[in-house]
Amino acid sequence: MVHLGPKTPQHRKGTFTDVPAALMSELEQLEKLLTVSPETLKKITDVFIKELDKGLSKQGGNIPMIPGWVLDYPTGKEKGDYLAIDLGGTNLRVVLVKLGGNRDFETAQSKFALPATMRTASSEELWDFIADCLKKFVEEEFPSGCSEPLPLGFTFSFPASQSKINEGVLQRWTKGFDIDNVEGHDIVPMLQAAIEKHKVPIKVVALINDTTGTLVASAYTDPETKMGLIYGTGCNGAYYDVCEDIPKLEGKIPDDVDGKSLMAINCEYGSFDNEHVVLPRTKYDIQIDAESPRPGQQAFEKMISGYYLGEVLRLILVELAIEKKLIFHNQDLTKLQKEFILDTSFPAKVESDPFENLSDVQDLFRNELGIEITSPERKLVRRICELIGERSARLSVCGIAAICKKKGYKTAHCAADGSLYNKYPDFGPRAAKGLRDIFDWETKEDPIVIVPAEDGSGVGAAVIAALTEKRMSEGKSVGTK
Repeated sequence: MVHLGPKTPQHRKGTFTDVPAALMSELEQLEKLLTVSPETLKKITDVFIKELDKGLSKQGGNIPMIPGWVLDYPTGKEKGDYLAIDLGGTNLRVVLVKLGGNRDFETAQSKFALPATMRTASSEELWDFIADCLKKFVEEEFPSGCSEPLPLGFTFSFPASQSKINEGVLQRWTKGFDIDNVEGHDIVPMLQAAIEKHKVPIKVVALINDTTGTLVASAYTDPETKMGLIYGTGCNGAYYDVCEDIPKLEGKIPDDVDGKSLMAINCEYGSFDNEHVVLPRTKYDIQIDAESPRPGQQAFEKMISGYYLGEVLRLILVELAIEKKLIFHNQDLTKLQKEFILDTSFPAKVESDPFENLSDVQDLFRNELGIEITSPERKLVRRICELIGERSARLSVCGIAAICKKKGYKTAHCAADGSLYNKYPDFGPRAAKGLRDIFDWETKEDPIVIVPAEDGSGVGAAVIAALTEKRMSEGKSVGTK
């Protein structure tokens, strides 16, 4: 197990001796705006716990706290061929998982890029696209055909209400999606109908969230796993709670499910603090929210997730270059003024530049934006990217700390996946430092650590499909009464 403990970021290069005073003044203001103190992290965590509890109550709250109807831990003896699909923010991933029955598995997968218009396409176009991708994949992996329908675990990484494992009513789109006639509807029959229309031998067995899948897949290989986490296009967490400690389930738990049984909870905590009580939002965060398809929603996600970090950087650069005229003099700023032209790979590449003169940053601005950037400007941009990345990592752990405090966990492995966690420079060390700042640990080793997750949307979805098939074959419940 890799321990991502605190360390000093290794990427910082150069000094600020040649940066003009006016820019230094702006940088100092940005540091005040984007730096999150230990005291602020603790305050956020305390409010987070209250919102988690409120989400489990009958009245509900900002955080949906959705029961995932995964009622079993994997034994490692599950066996068979299972398909899994993951509809994420940028791709549709199709995975064939061959469970070997001895905590072992093999996978084969393909990725299909979502068309640029898919986030606002029609419902029919969305399901037809997915069914067509499945057909291509199955024909390639099973050229001789299938003797019986393949069970499918569908990873649907959006807030969906579930009264059983094989249904999901979309509450609302996130991650920039805005497709009509899906919200408020069960998406499983929609997908199944498209699959049958395209004559693909598949049966949708389980609908899961990628975070729940991460939790189950990681628990499959590591019994110390206490939660699954996604830090990517969006952000989320999942953990197991006790059925009788979930007030919203009162009267809904089937008779064959003991009150002491565990229930996987898909928090959907990207919506934490939609009421703007405690998060230290800046004017850039407020603008991003106001101009988003869903203003007033997903407040936490909009401050820390991969879909938004590049846009935070862009807004800051636009302000410095166009409004205050302090940088990028005599440059064509047309591209820079385009919303979301900078995805999160842009600040990640800036931070990854290993050269003293930040020549990679120079090339990046020239190639992506058509801007010639001076040495002082490169240093300024590097520091801004560090501030944005560090703020994201530190804020992100408030959800971890809140769940650990709520459940009384003194030690835990928190299994994380997603492009931000996997690819953004120093995300792990910065997050680990945030946890130390919240808990004030005096131990040499961190008792609660963030570890790389197993493939939740692939292996996790397959394992959950296997667990569901087993429950159904035994006549056990997979949902509410």
